[in-house]
Amino acid sequence: MGLCFAGPVSYGICQTGCNALAVACYAGAGLTFGTVTGGVGIPAAAAACNSALGFCMASCVVAGCIPSL
Repeated sequence: MGLCFAGPVSYGICQTGCNALAVACYAGAGLTFGTVTGGVGIPAAAAACNSALGFCMASCVVAGCIPSL
């Protein structure tokens, strides 16, 4: 079996997983993902979920760059 580069597929799967976790994070805080706008009045839980989502999505870059078997 040779090497193949599944970068875009791996990246897309990773991004989907991140979004699923963000939806779960919001739901756990009693919020609906996609309905909270940023600003001074943002709930702390939403800010934490957004921060985690950003970290997760940034980590997906690695999944998109690693060759797989």
